[in-house]
Order: sequence, then structure tokens, then C-alpha cells
Amino acid sequence: MTSETTPEATQLAKQLLAKGDVAGAASKLREQITITPDDRETGYYLVVCHRYEGNLDQALTAVNLLLTAFPRFARGYQELGYIQKARRNEPAALGAFRSAVTLNDALIGSWRALIELADQADSAQLLDEANRQLTNLSGLPKPLLQVRDWVNEGRLLPAEQLCRKFLRLHPKHVEGMRLLAYIGVQTEVLDDAEILLKNAVEFEPKNLLARFDYISVLYKRQKYGEAFDQAQRLLVADPENVRNKTVYANQCVAVGKFDEAIAIYDQVIPNIPDPASVYLLKAHALKTIDQTAEAISAYRAAYTHKPGFGDAFWSLANLKTYRFTASEVDLMEAAINDQSLDPTDHIHLNFALGKHYEDQKAFETAFQYYDAGNTLKRRQTVYDGQLLSARLQLQHTHCQEALFTGREHTGCADPDPIFIVGLPRSGSTLLEQILASHPLVDGTQELPNIAAFAFDLDGRRRIQDEPQYPACLASLTQETLVNLGKQYLQDTRIHRDQAPFFIDKMPNNFRHIGLIRLILPNAKIIDARRHPLACCFSGFKQLFASGQEFSYSLTDIGQYYRDYQHLMDHWHRVLPGHILTVHHEAVVADLDTEVRRLLDFCGLDFHENCLNFHQTERSVRTPSSEQVRQPIYRSGLDQWHNFEPYLTPLKDAIGQDIIEAYPSFD
Repeated sequence: MTSETTPEATQLAKQLLAKGDVAGAASKLREQITITPDDRETGYYLVVCHRYEGNLDQALTAVNLLLTAFPRFARGYQELGYIQKARRNEPAALGAFRSAVTLNDALIGSWRALIELADQADSAQLLDEANRQLTNLSGLPKPLLQVRDWVNEGRLLPAEQLCRKFLRLHPKHVEGMRLLAYIGVQTEVLDDAEILLKNAVEFEPKNLLARFDYISVLYKRQKYGEAFDQAQRLLVADPENVRNKTVYANQCVAVGKFDEAIAIYDQVIPNIPDPASVYLLKAHALKTIDQTAEAISAYRAAYTHKPGFGDAFWSLANLKTYRFTASEVDLMEAAINDQSLDPTDHIHLNFALGKHYEDQKAFETAFQYYDAGNTLKRRQTVYDGQLLSARLQLQHTHCQEALFTGREHTGCADPDPIFIVGLPRSGSTLLEQILASHPLVDGTQELPNIAAFAFDLDGRRRIQDEPQYPACLASLTQETLVNLGKQYLQDTRIHRDQAPFFIDKMPNNFRHIGLIRLILPNAKIIDARRHPLACCFSGFKQLFASGQEFSYSLTDIGQYYRDYQHLMDHWHRVLPGHILTVHHEAVVADLDTEVRRLLDFCGLDFHENCLNFHQTERSVRTPSSEQVRQPIYRSGLDQWHNFEPYLTPLKDAIGQDIIEAYPSFD
């Protein structure tokens, strides 16, 4: 709640409280609460007044009502702690203060109270944690303490402004840099966060927290090789630190060292009080290397140690082949009504229950859960469909035939990459598995490198500014194009084995085919296409780990499909013969023909392994990992029909022209 939205009377009451005029503050707040009964800040300060006046029963009733309305209000829990402490209910006070610092770890008052209560309760572990946190917070300059408080309350804009102001005066203050980088991560400005943290670890090489943050941002940017190197340094600096071990294990997973990662997770789990998140990490690694039974056990251990752990339940559902037990359904339905859970848990639980009820053929109930999960997730995104449509239109405008005429041999001539583009859930993982079953092809994952090039070419700018990319492609020199092609091959080397060809399965690369053609003219580009309603609704049912913000609304994903098809039609016109479209339904209907067609396009001899792709042993990191380890079945093609009564917004957004024009493969 900012000062701009807090009622003026409440702001004045806050000032009166600071001066010790409790009666005057309470009078103004009682008047204001009748005008704005749902205002959080007015209710909060009125509770404070009740406590100051000694009306503890009235304060307790009021604060419980406040927390019912705002279950994640950290200062509300802190006030509850003060009230219970005044009532001499130390166990309840301790629980309230713990809830407060869980939601906002910058509350110095709560940490001080926890030190006192932990000492009385003879809880050495809590006492040590509280003392450490209080020491860290007390060492922060007041502006950064305010920044941290605002960040925890979700007030990112004023937090960023204050943090930047502080850093202008103290440009090498590492804690300030860490806070600004954290804000950058929360707002998806990852390039700025990376630069800040790179400088932070250079200024203070022994600052392990800064290095930890740096690894996290490198990982989010999918710079796995660099993140692994930093994790090795972290582990060498403090090899017995459980957190460092876990971070190192995570980076082992990222670079394909799965056995080492799982062994480290097993070492860590007995040594931490709450191992749920590590069980989840272990399960993800086991799933990726096709140890499904072991993964299921680890996912179950995760939600056992942390009731209501939505990610554990969703991860089980995301195996696609898993079926929940009756007791697991009861646990999820109970948890989804627990308003004290993190909103992210509610999102995961809705998607998991949607999958369960779809498996039970209760399609109306399934859609209600899918829709609720998507609605919650959509609120967490800043997706602007009109802005993305406008950006895609720039590819039509600036990447005409003239851009490529006479530039057939620009860039790096190496033919190594095979790009599979399209929409998520279009059958791209199946095509990757087929091709990666060929001995001359390495499967990798969805690589971010092409999009990163496009971002760099556009320049770091405000979102309202006129883009430089893709117009700038026309002015790039041959030297620049060669260097970009070589850099792509060098940066992706860590994901490859020894095969001469490799697959980049980033679906969003369809936006950048012009760039790919200029820097890697001999790369192969495959467009994975699926019936628009089947593809879009499958995406709507999928909770993606990151990105793909267009998928959390039927209207958004329908418009995105329409924009995608129009842009692919454009690429086929200006780059005839350079792209192979493969329809998922055709692969299901006639695998042999489509496999041979794929291999011919890629210049590869036929290999029987490609028909037996489900027997290929390799790590698969996408939601379809379990499905592509089975033979092809037709049963999944028409699942969207079960939800057709609810798909009118999707049909309207895609357009009847595109739906009716999609070919039939019966």
C-alpha cells in the first residue's frame, strides 16, 4: 500500500502515532474505517492503537479479521505477535513472529522478538538464526533496509528508485547491488541483474552471497557453463556448506552431470531441517534421466515434508502418465482451500487437479481447475499481447526478400544446428526425440542464444522506445554475421556431445528465422505444426517452468497462434525451401514416411533408431519427457474435443479461417 493509495486520514494517524498521540490517531482511524472498511493500512494502524490502549482482546479480534482478509500480510503477523506477547501467550507469539519473517525477512522488530522468545524457549537453532538475521539487517544502511522491506511487500517500483538513488552515491556497495539485481530478477530484467552481480563478485570475491545470486541469474539466463564454473568456486570456498552443495548439484543437472547431482542431493537431505525443496530437485533430475519410479518416490517425499507443496503435486501430474491416489486428491483439495499457502502453491495445485479430473473424464471440473490456475498465473505476468503482435509484425516489415537477396552465403557456413520451432505442445519434443535417435545428431534442449542475440541487437532500452531489431539486420556487416554464427556454435558447445549435428528446440525461435538465416545459412529449420485448437488448449493446460506468458489465457494463446502462422507463412514466402513444416498429425498417421522426410531434409541417411525413438536413452527436459519415451498413440490427438464447450474465446482469437484451413490426416 503506497502513500498515494493510503487514505489521507490514515497517513495523518500514522504521524500522530509516531508522536505518541494514540488517542488522536485512533479517533481518525475509527472515522476512516467506516469510509474504507477494506483498507489494509487503516485496519492495521487501528489494531496498533487497540494494543497501545491496552485493549488486547479487541486488538486480537481485529488483527485476526485483518489476516483473514490479507493472509500474506507480514506486518499483520508481526502485530499479532506483539499482541500475543502482551497476553503472555509466548507459543502463539513465537508462531506469529515466525510467520512474519517468513513473509518479510526485513522486519527487525520480529527478529528482536524472536531472539527473546527463542532464548526463553531454549531453541538454540532459532536463536542463532534470529541473531544472524538481526546482525545482517542492522548492518544495512537505512535506505537499503527500506528497499528490502518494500521488495518483500511487492512494492518494486519505489524500491528500485530508492536503491538506484543509493547506488549513485555508493556505486560499489555490494548489498545495494544485490538488492537492485534481485529487483531486476523479479521484473525479468535479467541482463542488468547479471551485470550488477558480475561486478559485485569482482568487487568482493569472498562474498559468497553475491556469488550465489550471480549463479542464480546465470542459470535463469541459461548460461549453464558459466553458472557451473561459479558454482565450483562457491563449493571450493566452503565445501561443507549445505547450501553451496545444493547450488553445485543444481548446476551439475544443468550441464548433464545427473549422477553426481543426485548423489549430492542424497548427501544434503539428512542434514537440513526442511528437505522438501531438495527432494523436488532430486525428483526432477531422476525424471530427466528416465528413472520415473524413483522420481515419483522423491516427489511424494517432497509433499510429505511440506504439506500443500503445490510444485510437488504438479510435478507428479506433469509426468503425464501418473495417476493420483484418492488420498493425494484429498490432500490437494484440502490444500487449495488453505489461504495461508503461497499463491504459487495454489497455481500448481489447480493445474494438478485439472490434470487429475481430466484423467477421470470429469471435463467440466477439470476445465474449472485449469481456468482457475491460468487466471492466478496470468495475474503474476506482465504479458502484453498487442505489443508482441506489433513486434512480430516488424519481422514482416523488415525481413523481405531484398534482405536475403545476394546474401545467400553470409554468416558462418557450419551446418551443425537443426532448429525446431513452433509453439509449445506442438509435437516438437517428439521430432527432437526422433532426430536425436540418429547417431549423427545430438539432442540438447531449448537454447536461449538466438533470442539473446536479438535482444542485444535491439539494444537495452525502455519498452516504449522504437525497436532497432530487426531493422538493424540490413546494416550488419559480413564480419558481424560470421562472428554471431561462430559465437552461437561456441556458446552452445557445452550442451553437445560428439555428433556432428545438434538440435536447438527453442520454439520461440520462429520469431527470429531471418536472423538465423543470415548468421547460420546452412542450418536446418523445422516448423513443428499441430492443429491450432489441439496445440493451444494443450498449452493452456500446461504450467510452464518459465516464459510462455501468452499461454495463460485462451484469448492470448489464440492470438499468439494466429501471429505465429502468419509469420511462418511470411518466412516460407521470403525463404522458399529453407523451412520444413511437419504436422504432428502426419507423424502419428504415418511415422515411417515422416521420419524419412525429416531425415532427407536434414541430409541424413535413414536409420532404424529413428523409428524406435521411444527406446532411445537420453535426458529429456520438457513436459513431454514421459510421452516421447512411449510408442505413438492416436489417443492424444483429439483430447481438446472434450473441452470444446469452453473454447469459444480460443476459437474467436485464432480465427475460423485458420482453423478450417488446417489439413486433415485421417
